[in-house]
Amino acid sequence: MTIKLSKSKFVAGCQCLKRLYLQVHEPELAAEPDGATDAIIEQGREVGLLARQLFPGGVEVRSEGGLDQAIRATRELVGNPEVSAIFEGVFEHQSVLVRVDILQRRHDGRWRLIEVKSSTDVKDHHLEDVAIQYRVVSRSGLDVASASLAHVNRNYVYSGGEIDPRRFFRVRNVSRQVQRLQPTLTSQLRSEFRVLAQPTPPNIRIGAHCTDPVTCDFFDHCNPPRQHDHIGFLPRIHASTMGELEEMGVESIHDIPADFDLTEIQRRAAACVKSGNPWYSPELRDALEGLTYPLYFADFETVNRAVPRFEGMRPYDHLCFQHSVHLVRKPGAEPEHYEFLVADASDPRREFISSLCAALGESGSIVVYSSFESQRLSELGSWLPEFADRINAIQDRLFDLLPIIRQHVYHPEFAGSYSLKSVLPALVPQMSYAGMQVADGQAAGLAWESLIRGTTNAVESGRIQKALLDYCGQDTVALVKLVQKLRLICVRQ
Repeated sequence: MTIKLSKSKFVAGCQCLKRLYLQVHEPELAAEPDGATDAIIEQGREVGLLARQLFPGGVEVRSEGGLDQAIRATRELVGNPEVSAIFEGVFEHQSVLVRVDILQRRHDGRWRLIEVKSSTDVKDHHLEDVAIQYRVVSRSGLDVASASLAHVNRNYVYSGGEIDPRRFFRVRNVSRQVQRLQPTLTSQLRSEFRVLAQPTPPNIRIGAHCTDPVTCDFFDHCNPPRQHDHIGFLPRIHASTMGELEEMGVESIHDIPADFDLTEIQRRAAACVKSGNPWYSPELRDALEGLTYPLYFADFETVNRAVPRFEGMRPYDHLCFQHSVHLVRKPGAEPEHYEFLVADASDPRREFISSLCAALGESGSIVVYSSFESQRLSELGSWLPEFADRINAIQDRLFDLLPIIRQHVYHPEFAGSYSLKSVLPALVPQMSYAGMQVADGQAAGLAWESLIRGTTNAVESGRIQKALLDYCGQDTVALVKLVQKLRLICVRQ
């Protein structure tokens, strides 16, 4: 049986030949698609449909009748001079199949090939994508004058009404890069077809290519769980450093030579793993002295879609739809809880910041984890200048716990990560996100998107709202418990 290579499989092979082999011969080993994968696909589809508005009068090639029918339909459209552009045209050459986002017919009868991406710039693997399309289309008999890539313009500011596709997209002519890649493509195609003809997958070591440019769908298959002392669990360890250690035969933190070049934080983490004990800086107490009562603990949830929803927003701006605030008025006091969640598709920004200002009072430290909340506040201030003074006052009170943890605490169970999801179970083991219907920020965004679409019944809508409130509230309870734990450590030191 002749193996046909699609554009997506060709690009997968450029990342890793083993990934290509498994996609074709053992697809059952791939990770199950999750909600995040579906959201990325849907976002790409939304951006692709918007790009078609740049070429009014274009005709889409439907795929209901199968690939052979789609190829015939594409030929017919190519032969019809009344068709100004073809969307999703299908071409095949020497067992390589491509589906082209947009083919624009020029006045001189030549063609302009345009690939649409939802990213905000041109990446190297995008060029491989365009190059294989150019190769197949041009060798199928079309005179391709140029190859371009249309990507999202991050500087586009939505002014309300319909999205203006001419300003939303930047169209880059990548013809020269694509031409230069053609000899490389010839070699790559030979390698891919040779590997696909083998009875077993190629033996390729794991490495940076497992996650670059995308996380491989066979990552878990090729990357079994690491031992707790694996060198990959050192904080911010670079792939080249790991490679150097592996070449020395070192995979365990216990075996790293004493004179090997590590950062201060990495060396501290290695010492903790070797001893099995956490480390707390003598300066931790001083670092926490900046906290002043009443103490507020705040967390925001957001979505950042490619296509902006509301006036003043740019592509991929974060839209705050939920917050949780826990308030501890004085030492030993029980936390009070304030929360906000918008449950419809209306613009939540004004109501969000109004509710937040009311919950945070006028004085006292506001504990957050990372600079994320401060960045979102700055954006809200630019959209709603009437709140700017109050937002500035809130930002002046923020107390970021992340750099405190990073500089003054390490626990072997952090496994190289300072994220709240790693730090919390290590320092406050009685707290967990396990079993929660929404257990991370990405899942929260997906749940909220499903909520505001208005396609769920009242029972399901109520379930989603409760799951969102539970999750965001858990994040601020976590901050309360974390500060309590750190202060207890200071007392014991």
